[in-house]
Amino acid sequence: MRLKLLAAAIATLALAHPSLAESLKVGANIGNVPWEFQDASGQNVGFEIELATEVAKRIGYEDIAVENIPFNGLFSAVQSGRVDTAISSITITPKRLSSVSFAQPYYDSDQSLSALTTSDVKGTSTLKGKIVGVDTGSTGDIYATEKQAELGIAEIRRYEGLAPAMLDLAAGRIDGYISDIPAVAYYIKDKPQYAVVERIKTGEQYSMMFAKDSPLTAKASEAISALKKEGFISKLHEKWFGTVPEDTTSSVAEAETPKTTD
Repeated sequence: MRLKLLAAAIATLALAHPSLAESLKVGANIGNVPWEFQDASGQNVGFEIELATEVAKRIGYEDIAVENIPFNGLFSAVQSGRVDTAISSITITPKRLSSVSFAQPYYDSDQSLSALTTSDVKGTSTLKGKIVGVDTGSTGDIYATEKQAELGIAEIRRYEGLAPAMLDLAAGRIDGYISDIPAVAYYIKDKPQYAVVERIKTGEQYSMMFAKDSPLTAKASEAISALKKEGFISKLHEKWFGTVPEDTTSSVAEAETPKTTD
């Protein structure tokens, strides 16, 4: 009888507080190394997988349930409630803050132009007449589109993730690839045929994305603050990138939750 009463009490508590019995639904573009990808055993791993798992626990969820969604689909997924949050090295931008919310940032980044070491592409100034690959809907896509006429880019080809773009770069189907520098640097560290030929300064910051004005945003920000203070995010940075982040970066320094706009 006592066991039945205890089970009933737990069930009632779970109904009143769903997060105590649920997984946080997380949308992610799996294959985005080293942020979220599958290891040899098929398990989802990466910097943001570990971070989102810990944030979920800190705000009352048992774990996370990851749904693989193409990058461009992550925005509608959080807006519609299909997922609770989205990760995939998503940059906080004023335009995005008009339709979604972000927790405080946890990583500072820039874009990059990569090419084959045998290529005559040596920087953005050498892209005239070239075919450039980008990730659909990414800040790299935005940059290349805005700069296409100025740089003389002949064509922009859009991909759903880094790996297929890099394969096309190796095959000569594109001449250069513009994407987030940490992901590219991680991918090519054991592939000497590729090189980052230019770091494109954009001053980007990444965070977890939520539906606009979702109450989970503030909770996640509080959890991220605690994880910064405890050195958890700094240790993740060292694990996945091989370096300890500087104290001035958003991987260490606490920051405000970005304000949404109308």
